[in-house]
Amino acid sequence: MTDKKQSESSKQSRRDFISKAGLVAGTTAGAGAILFGSADALAAAPTPSQTEGPFFPIRDQADKDADLTRLVGSDKVAKGEVVMVKGIVLDASDKPVVGAEIDVWQACESGRYNHPQDPNTAAPLDENFQYWAKLQTDAEGRFAFKTIKPGAYPATSTWDRPTHIHYRIKAWGVPTLTTQMYFKDDALNDIDQILIATRRRYGDEATDSLIVDFKTDEGAEGESKKIPTGTFTIRLSGTPRIQD
Repeated sequence: MTDKKQSESSKQSRRDFISKAGLVAGTTAGAGAILFGSADALAAAPTPSQTEGPFFPIRDQADKDADLTRLVGSDKVAKGEVVMVKGIVLDASDKPVVGAEIDVWQACESGRYNHPQDPNTAAPLDENFQYWAKLQTDAEGRFAFKTIKPGAYPATSTWDRPTHIHYRIKAWGVPTLTTQMYFKDDALNDIDQILIATRRRYGDEATDSLIVDFKTDEGAEGESKKIPTGTFTIRLSGTPRIQD
């Protein structure tokens, strides 16, 4: 083969590759995605979806504010270790989601839900605990609430659920996300069937994002300095549309 034919063949091969890869004139962004990975590909994985469970609140209540440790109008405090949860909701491009609606619900310190179908009747309800909150993210996509560390409870005769809090997040233009948040260093995390299934489906990095480390904040002031605080980052699987 002559040098000229080799050169033409080489050009054709390169042209075929570029064509198949979609790297044509005017698509340099596509070239970057093929060669270096797109921004979306490099972003952290979306927060894994988990089962809603059978105990989402079905009885409305007047008090659904961001302090679950006491009821409005009462000076009595719920039983259990008080914790603060701070968080942020991000879209698929890691931009904050403003105005996302978040339902938060959990068991009380004894491991019981305020739900008529909870079979864990040996555990007492806490009449001073709120059980359920409805939150909304602010202009920076952030939210926060004060609660107590919920108790573990038997899911079956051979399986106890670890300490966890349920979340349901609704945002404009993306599918509703239902998931659960766990507490680091809970021995039941490693043997929890839901977490094991999540790890198998979504991988370690995404599953570990559901497990939050709670520490006291030395920079806080007053009573807040003594309250263990954890930060939960929620990444939605789609980018919300801007509402006209």
